[in-house]
Amino acid sequence: MNNPLLESFNTAPFSKIENKHFLPAISQLIADTKVEIDKITSNSEKPSFENTVEALEFTGEKLDRATSIFFNLNSAETNEEIQKIAQEISPMLTEFSNDILLNEKLFQRIKSVYEQRESLNLSEEQQMLLEKKYKSFSRNGANLSEEKKKELRKIDAELSKLKLTFGENVLAETNKFELHLTNKEDLSGLPEGVIEAAAQTAEEKGKEGWIFTLDHPSYVPFITYADNRELRKKMAIAFAAKGFHNDELDNQKNVLQIAKLRYDRAKLLGYKSHADFVLEERMAETPEKVKSFLKELLEKAKPAAEKEFEELTNFAEKLDGIDRLEKWDGAYYSEKLKQERFNLDDEKLKPYFELKQVIKGVFTVAEKLYDLHFEEVQNIDKYHPDVKTYEVKDGKNELVAIFYADFHPRAGKRNGAWMTSYKPQQIKDGINDRPHISIVCNFTKPVQGANAKPSLLTFNEVTTLFHEFGHALHGMLANTNYPSLSGTSVYWDFVELPSQILENWCYEKETLELFATHYKTGEPIPMEYVEKIKESATFLEGMATLRQLSFGLLDMAWHGPSTEFTLSEVEMLRDLGAGVNVKDFEVATFADTQLYPDVLENCMSTSFSHIFQGGYSSGYYSYKWAEVLDADAFAYFQEKGLFNKEIADKFKNFVLSQGGTQDPMELYIKFRGQKPDPEALLKRAGLL
Repeated sequence: MNNPLLESFNTAPFSKIENKHFLPAISQLIADTKVEIDKITSNSEKPSFENTVEALEFTGEKLDRATSIFFNLNSAETNEEIQKIAQEISPMLTEFSNDILLNEKLFQRIKSVYEQRESLNLSEEQQMLLEKKYKSFSRNGANLSEEKKKELRKIDAELSKLKLTFGENVLAETNKFELHLTNKEDLSGLPEGVIEAAAQTAEEKGKEGWIFTLDHPSYVPFITYADNRELRKKMAIAFAAKGFHNDELDNQKNVLQIAKLRYDRAKLLGYKSHADFVLEERMAETPEKVKSFLKELLEKAKPAAEKEFEELTNFAEKLDGIDRLEKWDGAYYSEKLKQERFNLDDEKLKPYFELKQVIKGVFTVAEKLYDLHFEEVQNIDKYHPDVKTYEVKDGKNELVAIFYADFHPRAGKRNGAWMTSYKPQQIKDGINDRPHISIVCNFTKPVQGANAKPSLLTFNEVTTLFHEFGHALHGMLANTNYPSLSGTSVYWDFVELPSQILENWCYEKETLELFATHYKTGEPIPMEYVEKIKESATFLEGMATLRQLSFGLLDMAWHGPSTEFTLSEVEMLRDLGAGVNVKDFEVATFADTQLYPDVLENCMSTSFSHIFQGGYSSGYYSYKWAEVLDADAFAYFQEKGLFNKEIADKFKNFVLSQGGTQDPMELYIKFRGQKPDPEALLKRAGLL
């Protein structure tokens, strides 16, 4: 059959691709890439950087493109058929990856080049590529015996399937639940736009009344505004019990097996734990440094968090006579207290944050900082009508990137927001091949019908858009020779700097004036609102910090070398026969960060997709780590001017365009002139 994935293409040919094309195309492209690798290993010439390391870097380009299309669709536009194909494709790709990394001839050629590295006169980027290629082999079993290599392959194949199953279960749980209301009184407290969206959801499902789901644009407003405490409880428990029902979608066994297999894999490779393995290639370097970093923040944040929690409890008691604050009360009373203190709530702000205008705003910020121009085009294929496509050009009208943006929730899309790539940037044969970058979000949909309204964002959604767009800029402005060092291919605890720093612009008057206008009247956002947004930026920051730290500590407890944060011994956890209870393990881990009473029906780990499905295992701490970098970096912009071209150029030239070509701390110092100062974060958070 004619298979569009086997033909040459520039932008992804979504309209031509059918599900039946994926498996044969990826099978064929794996075979083609094996031929490319055989050419390298059978080369009779002495191994050199060019004929071995560089040659390997540029193998499998078509395979990479096809798999990026497939896995991006499996996240943003999936269905049962795609999920079934993923269960076949993932083990194939894992096996193929192991075929490369455990290829003795290939490793010996790379090792030979690596051993002569001092005499090869390589550029800084070439040195980094050689270092990373050598480590990718040595860190993933190239030095193991044949028997241990077999064991490694088995572990990796199992892990690839388990991670997929974990994610599929979370998505199925999200889609399965709905809160169907027919009594208008149950809607008390909910904003008009939220009620209209719920009515629209009910109509789409052929039902009367209102339907609320576990998708963020439905769940978050419900838990924040609904006056009916019992219904808030029902929603909160459903949201936090995903994968924890002892049924066919239960993830407890998957959690334990993933943690155990990662541990076994690390031990096989000579590491104390999965965290030791992962952190060797991070700025943080060791689990001990991560734990010490998290503990230090915990000591600073905990007193503030406890004080805030007491204040919130007293407020709820005074307002409604509630003497014990539960998890389903947190967002509700926080919002009420915020309104009382700042006379500011999302419903006042939303009319000023029409999605179209916010997009225009983030584009204007990119133009002012980096001279980028975005033009929406209709001639690029999309995987769903909701997707918007843009050509991104520089001041000389030259193409910088293709940009895809997908903003609203659907049944086939997983929750949350992320940036991804369909084609990496690289320079090959003198041609600078530009990247194709995508961001995927789950923002409030426009309301159709008699009460039609455009998509109006909460302020939190505005910062989410800026965050993901920061990642996108990192991808778009990439300017390196090698695709594996390009864009966001950096140490995991450095990758959040470009995204988190851009969020800071949302709080600045100079930025808000660019796009925050009322969707009906066109009036600019009142300055008193801008001041209040700024004032409220650190509202309940201690509690928010404690929450983030609890996730980082849970990640380290599952993957670290010792469980000083938990009651059980880590070796016991690894032995499934010891009957480790996921819930008990979690409760023990949360002991130092717990504010709210525990909810028996809930479990965080069983839907903690970041660490059990995504790439954040032993890396969740990096959000806080990058906050130190971003607070320090943004302080530099504030000092010199929000849109200062000199500072923006330095950030672009030393951070955004360099990818993983140099050590991230070196890049940061080149931009900033000094190492990051942790005081900048504590100062910004009001925790000093």
